[in-house]
Amino acid sequence: MMGSKNKIAIVTGASSPKDIGTAICRRLASQGIDIFFTHWKSEQNWIEEFQLEMVNMGVRNESLNIDLSEVNAAMEILHSVENKLGSPSILVNNAAHSKNDGYLVLDAKTLDEHYAVNMRSTFLLCVEFARRFEKSNLHKGRIINLTSGQDLGPMPGELAYAATKGAISAFTKSLSQELAPLGITVNAVNPGPTDSTWMNDEIREYLLPKFPMGRIGQPEDVAQTIAFLASDEAQWITGQVIHSEGGFIRS
Repeated sequence: MMGSKNKIAIVTGASSPKDIGTAICRRLASQGIDIFFTHWKSEQNWIEEFQLEMVNMGVRNESLNIDLSEVNAAMEILHSVENKLGSPSILVNNAAHSKNDGYLVLDAKTLDEHYAVNMRSTFLLCVEFARRFEKSNLHKGRIINLTSGQDLGPMPGELAYAATKGAISAFTKSLSQELAPLGITVNAVNPGPTDSTWMNDEIREYLLPKFPMGRIGQPEDVAQTIAFLASDEAQWITGQVIHSEGGFIRS
């Protein structure tokens, strides 16, 4: 992509080889963008191998092992990236917390755990990124949040996840209006069911007939969409929730 040199991107939730966050890091790094990624409960050997992979791609990269449910996680992430790499112009909120529930078992603890990661950390990262961006010499900023298509259909058995991820869509649309004068676009991407770390063969067999293109979505698919939204070519797109699902049939 044009104009990617010297850009710095924050990507949350790159914790294993098959993560969507990992694919996003690779895609942005392939365009010459320096990468700062967060991970949690990852194997240290893999983290070191992944960082070496990006070094060999010719970009700088740093990482931070952090629990995004911590109250000060957003501040710690922004402080760390500025100290190690410089001022970021791209923020990708990919990390998420998900645990099955339902009306019979949903309780305050479950709600709080989902809220802390899916809403609080995402929202605070967005606003702290914008505050620091405004004080920098940067002119083009990108915030890209990951959602899961909660406005397209129900997710029974995942009430806390659906509610907290659904809130990201509303937040994205309102924040985009506030940050447009700063030169920051704010969008969300719904990648649909993606064969990352949570699928097994039974789930794949069930989902495959719902994809008219004949295959299940891969982490690289969403990474391409996010790379476009992070590019200069996407400067006129803001306040959108993009459903990049390969025609997934919700029935």
